[in-house]
Amino acid sequence: MAKKIRIKDIADIAGVSAGTVDRVLHNRGHVAEDKRIKIEAALKKMNYTPNIHISAISLRKKYKFIITIPKSTTGEYWSFVEAGIDKALKNYSAVDIQCEFCYYNHFDLFSCRNTFEQVIQQNPDAVIIGPTFRDETIYLVEQLSDKNIPYVFIDSTIEGVLPLAFYTADPHTCGYLIAKLITQITPKDADIALLQAIRIGDESANTTILRKAGFMAYYTEHNLQNKLIRINYSAQDNDLNEKLLEDFFITNHNIKGAVIFNSRGHVITNYFKKHKIHNIKFVGIDLTEKNAKALNEGYIDFLVGQRPDQQAYMAIKTLIQYLVFGKKITSQSNYMPLDIFVKENATLYKKFNI
Repeated sequence: MAKKIRIKDIADIAGVSAGTVDRVLHNRGHVAEDKRIKIEAALKKMNYTPNIHISAISLRKKYKFIITIPKSTTGEYWSFVEAGIDKALKNYSAVDIQCEFCYYNHFDLFSCRNTFEQVIQQNPDAVIIGPTFRDETIYLVEQLSDKNIPYVFIDSTIEGVLPLAFYTADPHTCGYLIAKLITQITPKDADIALLQAIRIGDESANTTILRKAGFMAYYTEHNLQNKLIRINYSAQDNDLNEKLLEDFFITNHNIKGAVIFNSRGHVITNYFKKHKIHNIKFVGIDLTEKNAKALNEGYIDFLVGQRPDQQAYMAIKTLIQYLVFGKKITSQSNYMPLDIFVKENATLYKKFNI
């Protein structure tokens, strides 16, 4: 009988740690290229072959996935993310996955921080993260990496960290596209409002920062002269939002265009509708139920779609292929196509197609 090859034996020949060998064999975490080359040479020298029964064994194992994303209600952006997760779990029902959600308020940095602390304590097999706040996300993934727990990002990605994969619309391109759309339907001498959500903790969402950068890139490249005016609004306090918007529009009479960098466009168009404002062009993000209604009523001119359910579906699929079937992840960066919705085509998208 051939001698069983142990990870320790491979590590001794390659001159690396057993943990490094384990990460290479299971494609788990970052490994320096020189060490990877040494390990692969050792594997070849020892005629190492992977255990052909790994998939059968893995299928009998129970897996615990934690999904940490913003809390939402039916018809909102993150509810489509949950629909994509549900679809994936049904398609892979042969795998025993316990899927738990750890929600946070994405307009509250401290809610996110507290929830991420709970994720770390759960000791899951894998985590899917909707990374709203940069520093909090970095802290979480550092803890996960220390425990060799794989994680996947959806909706955004954070520079300088190494998820197993991420699925998102390119936020820079999204912002660039928003700028192109609004400036083509707004008079050249008109002012444009850039709406910024108030968040507890006074930190912008990571995607908002990147979308704004894309917006300004288009604006600068095309030497546009529209005056850009930033305005804060509240997505959680209707009375405060009424006052903020009223004060803004009373003092800014030349606003003929407005954009928002998250899915809460309907919060602004509710004000337009209440006050019978019809002369402001508006571009937003995501075909949520309330945004779709505002689009149909003519208060929103364009919505940019990010396929949230497809992002989530692919995140679950990636983790299953990696953990259960031992497949190597060949593409870490995965950007979704951007869809442009107008009144005339929005009814074709009652549900996002996975």
